[in-house]
Formats: sequence, structure tokens, C-alpha cells
Amino acid sequence: MKGRVGDQIVIESMHVGGEPRKGTILEVIETASGVTEYRVRWSDGHESTFIPMVGSARILPADKHPA
Repeated sequence: MKGRVGDQIVIESMHVGGEPRKGTILEVIETASGVTEYRVRWSDGHESTFIPMVGSARILPADKHPA
């Protein structure tokens, strides 16, 4: 599933019992090589570009999660 602006992205913790990292997709960037990158504002207020690998992230459509 590809994310869209406004969708929430969730990265599960690599550590047992760790909290997942959550953020909101601000921009979807399609590169010339076909890779999809996302500019994300994380719940802690920081922004970064994120390139999800297979199985590394869940995307929750904007209309399926609370604001």
C-alpha cells in the first residue's frame, strides 16, 4: 500500500516492549528510480524523509485513524 499526504505511518519498535514510532505523511516523493519516499512529521515534532523497506511500516489511511 502506498501512502498519501495525511496518512499515518507506524514503524514498530525493534526492541521488545518498545513503543512504535508514529508520524503523519506530509509529502510523497517518487524518485526517478521508482522508489517512494515520504516526508514525515513524527509524533515528537521532528520531520524526516523515510524510505520504508518491505514489512518495516504500516500505513493507516487518513480516513481510518482519528485526527
